[in-house]
This record gives sequence, C-alpha cells and structure tokens, in this order.
Amino acid sequence: MKQHLILLGFLVFLSSCSEKKNIFKLKPLLIDQLKYSHTEENWFVPTKIAINGLNAEQSNWKDSTENHSIAELVSHLTFWNEAFLKDINGEDLSDFDMENELTFKIYSEKEWKSAVSKLDSIQTEFERITEKANEEQLSELAPDILTMTAHNAYHTGQIIYIRKRKGWWNK
Repeated sequence: MKQHLILLGFLVFLSSCSEKKNIFKLKPLLIDQLKYSHTEENWFVPTKIAINGLNAEQSNWKDSTENHSIAELVSHLTFWNEAFLKDINGEDLSDFDMENELTFKIYSEKEWKSAVSKLDSIQTEFERITEKANEEQLSELAPDILTMTAHNAYHTGQIIYIRKRKGWWNK
C-alpha cells in the first residue's frame, strides 16, 4: 500500500512538472482516487461500502483498548474532509476547532444515519469540485486531495478490520 502511495505521489509530481498539455491527465487521476476512496472498489474497499449496512450500536462498538470505534472513525473522517472542503471553498476556519482528539464521536441511531449521509455528501462534493477545477486549481489541490484520499483509505481499512473481527463483514 505504501509503495502505491509513493508511486502515486511521484506520478502527481511528474504531472505537475510536465508541459501544460499533460496537466489534463491529472484530473482523471484525482477523480479516480476520490472515487476509489469513496464509492468504487479498486485496490481497497471505499468508505461507502465499508460502512454500508451498519447500525449505531455496531458503529459504536469498541474493544477494551484505546482503539477507535467505527463511529469515531467516521466522525474523524467527516471532520477532516469537511475542514478541507471548507478551506478550498474559501470559508473562514477560525471557529473550526482543529483539535484532533475532539474529532472522534459516538452516535445515536439518528445521528449515525446523518453522519453516514454527511460523509457521503462531502466526498461527493470533492468529486464535483475536482471535475469542475481548472488547470491551476488542480495543480494546487492535487497534493491535498491525494493526502486526503490516503487518509480516508487508511481509516477505512481500520473499519473493515473491526467489521471482520466482529463478523459483520459479508463480502
């Protein structure tokens, strides 16, 4: 996995250093990475599939260690994806508490359904923004988008691990 991310980073770097005509190849790469970490299964399971079918009770389950629950991981992903989305939309983040430990929350059933929907909506918005981005915007956004999709994939792997451990994975 790490080798794939390094290769991907290298490809992005080469794309940004290439002639202007090659920058258009960056857009499909970024869109693919966004979709792979959101809805389309490729080398790994995307978030939408990883959390599909879970209820709040399952999502809040924790073992006896300091490990996070699925709900906490979804909360964390939603928080950081939303912060990045607000940043690229030019929104003021001064009231946005960026303390990482506060990003891990548990949910009631209603809150869980809302959290799943919110994460899906944010990830969909990133795909839309990337589709509409021009050359200059893509060059600026690419490193952050790739970091975000890697972060999403990392925590999605933790979600799958919990589901498999508990027997909640029926793939």
